[in-house]
Amino acid sequence: MSQDPNSPTGSVLSGPVLALRTVVDRLDAVSRWTIVATMAGMALLVSAQVFQRYVMSSSIDAADELSRLLFVWSIFLAIPHGIRRGIHVGIDVVVRICPGVVQEALQRISALAGMALMATVAAMAYVAAMDKWGELMPTLPVTAALYYLPVLIAAVHSTLHLALFALGGRGVWGEHAWKESVL
Repeated sequence: MSQDPNSPTGSVLSGPVLALRTVVDRLDAVSRWTIVATMAGMALLVSAQVFQRYVMSSSIDAADELSRLLFVWSIFLAIPHGIRRGIHVGIDVVVRICPGVVQEALQRISALAGMALMATVAAMAYVAAMDKWGELMPTLPVTAALYYLPVLIAAVHSTLHLALFALGGRGVWGEHAWKESVL
């Protein structure tokens, strides 16, 4: 067991909560580097396209579509990181006037509601991806489902973050403690 001294609730991480935290931390690391790679790829591709167009009077046929795809991947993969740090927009006027124990309970309930929403998004993204699987992109010989896969991945990853928060409370992140706000 490890107790987080920075935790506003003094939660103790052990058993399934600690195991889930370990899994989420590893997913976050992979996701973070994937975001870096997609953003770098997008920046390089757009720069190369600008060079080709204005210096070489030519164009990279798939540049627009591929840069859009990389942008979609980077944005959706970043959503769970915002959940982890509590930086997504929330309305917490009522929560802030409640005692700490009530705030914690309301935030956990909010996390459970968020989990239900993310599970629904994941299911719908899966259906959309399967529907588009046989369709190819106009300028690339790859499936159009690649636009829906990051939505599915982000929804599942976000569900894990919200489950961890619902189980472990605000103190579950330690050095990345939640802000005093609702999701």
